[in-house]
Amino acid sequence: MSRRRFQTIFIVVMVLAFLPTIFPIFSLANRVEPFVFGLPFVFFWVVLWILVVFSLLLLMYLMDPDR
Repeated sequence: MSRRRFQTIFIVVMVLAFLPTIFPIFSLANRVEPFVFGLPFVFFWVVLWILVVFSLLLLMYLMDPDR
């Protein structure tokens, strides 16, 4: 994979990964119920996206052509 293509994929993945944590998409999850794993839904939503972004960054690191 070329360096330029990797950078384009990286930017697209990061933008798509952070969109659910900003307005207006975040307002869809901004509620207390249902509780997921004992957490209010909004807190679960944020933790979920932190884990998703971490996983995507790990995947992108493994795909890095300069690694």
